[in-house]
Amino acid sequence: MQKREKISYVSSCVFGYLCISLSIFISIEVVLRKLFGTSLQGADELGGYVLAITSSIAFCVALVGNSHIRIDLVHYKFPKKMQAVLNWAAKLSIVFLALLLAYASLGVLQETVSYGSTAPTPWATPLKYPQFFWCIGLGLFSLLAVFYFLSATRLLVIGRWDDLRILFQPKGSADEVNEELEDLNQR
Repeated sequence: MQKREKISYVSSCVFGYLCISLSIFISIEVVLRKLFGTSLQGADELGGYVLAITSSIAFCVALVGNSHIRIDLVHYKFPKKMQAVLNWAAKLSIVFLALLLAYASLGVLQETVSYGSTAPTPWATPLKYPQFFWCIGLGLFSLLAVFYFLSATRLLVIGRWDDLRILFQPKGSADEVNEELEDLNQR
C-alpha cells in the first residue's frame, strides 16, 4: 500500500468508526425514547462534535485522494504545461484555505479556554475538548496541504511538468468510473 493510500485508509477508518459510533448512540437514543419514554440527552450535541471532527478528517482524505471539488470542465483541454500550473495553483489555494481554517479554529479554541465555555445542553460539556480534536484535525489538514504544495512546487521548479500534471490532476468522471470498475473487479 502506498503512503497516500495508507493515510487515506487510516483517516477513512477513523471517520467511519466515529460515524458508526454516532449512529449506534442515536439508535439507542431513539429506542429509549420510543419504548421507555426516557432519553440519554445530548445526541444532537454529540452529533455536532462528530460532524466537526470528521469533517476535518474528510478534508485530509479528499486532499490525499485529489478529490477536492474543482471545476475541470476545460482543464483537460489546456496544454499539458498549463494543466500542471493549474494543479500547482490548486494546491496553493488549498494551503491558504487550510491555514485559514486552522488559524480560525485556534482562535476559537483559545477563546473557549479563556472563557471556560461549556455547551448550553444538559451535558454541559466543556467545549475545549471537542474543539481540541477539531483543531488537531484542521492542523493535520494544514500540514498535509503544505506538504503537497511543497511537493508540487518542487516539481514545478525542476520542470517535471508531466509528474506535476499526473500526480496532482483532479479526478475526472472517467477516472472515477475506472476506479469503481477496478474496485468491483477486486471484489
